[in-house]
Amino acid sequence: MLADLPNIQSDALQVPEPSKLSPPRSTHCPRILLLYGSLRKVSYSRLLTQEAARLLEHFGAETRIYDPAGLPLPDDAPVDHPKVQELRELSLWSEGQVWTSPERHGAMTGVMKSQIDWIPLAMGSIRPTQGRTLAVMQVSGGSQSFNAVNQMRVLGRWMRMITIPNQSSVAKAYQEFDENGRMKPSAYYDRVVDVMEELVKFTLLTRDTSGYLTDRYSERKESAADLEKRVNLKSAV
Repeated sequence: MLADLPNIQSDALQVPEPSKLSPPRSTHCPRILLLYGSLRKVSYSRLLTQEAARLLEHFGAETRIYDPAGLPLPDDAPVDHPKVQELRELSLWSEGQVWTSPERHGAMTGVMKSQIDWIPLAMGSIRPTQGRTLAVMQVSGGSQSFNAVNQMRVLGRWMRMITIPNQSSVAKAYQEFDENGRMKPSAYYDRVVDVMEELVKFTLLTRDTSGYLTDRYSERKESAADLEKRVNLKSAV
């Protein structure tokens, strides 16, 4: 059967099985972690995150919002720092995530990137983000832009996450929230509703099959020890 595939290790090769894509469905609320990228007292990325959390809870999700205040710069503190441990534990707890960043100098903020950098690709044999769903959003002080969401999409792929197709970019964010910090009715708000609804749907669809969806031939070929050596997991944590 593998005569035409001489470079294949046969015992590691698996033909995709449709039955494994229809396992028993979990019944608990989808667990969604939300990260935002600003420490300002009046933070529109935080207000947008809070609005997203309200919508997610309406759609039946359980949410946690991580406060980045006090998180040290990557590699400037040991991994047992309380804020680092809190972030990593929340990432492991989550089945989906929302990343919301302001756009600063045409890019996501350092606050946002630091949070993502503190979540390693692997912790021992556990990947804290692999197979989890991801929605990305950004706020801008000026005209609408997509630089930050595009960058976060690249990072989501690098973190082996399932980034949903929809996204939100809120232009002139200072005009889109009232004095109580609630988002005003607008096409921007409608898009946020769309994104959160889609995130919950994708999370429900994939959370029970994420392990199978991210199971890879190349990794099945290697022993755990060889895999750890290759990707240098110990230094990554």
